[in-house]
Amino acid sequence: MPELPEVETVRKGLEQKLKGFHIKRIQVLKERSIASEGGSEKFIFEILGNSFGHWQRRGKYLINSLEKERKHLSGWIVVHLRMTGQFQFLKNPIDPCSHTRVRFWNEKNHELRFVDVRNFGQMWWVSSDNSPKEIIKGISNLGPEPFSNEFNPIYLKQCLKGKTRTIKSALLDQSIVAGVGNIYADESLFEAGILPFKEAGKLKRIELEKLCISLINVLEISIGKGGTTFSDFRDLEGLNGNYGGQAWVYRRSNKSCKKCDTIIKRGRIAGRSTHWCPKCQN
Repeated sequence: MPELPEVETVRKGLEQKLKGFHIKRIQVLKERSIASEGGSEKFIFEILGNSFGHWQRRGKYLINSLEKERKHLSGWIVVHLRMTGQFQFLKNPIDPCSHTRVRFWNEKNHELRFVDVRNFGQMWWVSSDNSPKEIIKGISNLGPEPFSNEFNPIYLKQCLKGKTRTIKSALLDQSIVAGVGNIYADESLFEAGILPFKEAGKLKRIELEKLCISLINVLEISIGKGGTTFSDFRDLEGLNGNYGGQAWVYRRSNKSCKKCDTIIKRGRIAGRSTHWCPKCQN
């Protein structure tokens, strides 16, 4: 599943490519892709005639402020890519593949296409009378962003106090920190020198300080590399993310640690594949 760096890469691409994109036509090819009340019929009716405004990211959600004339807010489009969702921006007509779910065109016949192999991705239309977090429970339940002032060692200490769950599973909990998934949990724990199956409530203040710094650092590096591609992720140009080649532990089981040559271990935590170095992490 795309995580914070991949979703941020998509957000940047949408922000750059869709300036002045006035929505003249919409086609929904898969009804289940539309999650808002009223389904595709209301989705199309409410969005036609608007222009894409500013694109935001909240956790793994993409949020666009729809605009009428003079940049008057008329609602929002919210998107969650889930496992395999991706956007394609096309200036020249190309026949859609069988995994194409939703299509938007402007007056120049430029197309924004949503493609989703697994078909778990979702879109919502949200009225300007509400906010996305009021309508979409997944957004209202999100914890702080890793880059925000609210995410810090003091917050983590309070949040994890008395918790017997592993620190890896805590990092995957979107109500604790938004946007982090399997890849960057493994990578940040390696950089911080913390074993992924250590009890979250037993981490010391200095460990939490290292973890906060490491998580932010790993995410910033990955955003700079356009995210990570191990399977399906592509940006709007169809390009892979480049962070995967720099991964320290993720998907490197039975290979030598890049720091100490110890063999990288692999196990399962909270049902997710987990990778660590027995020597560098303790």
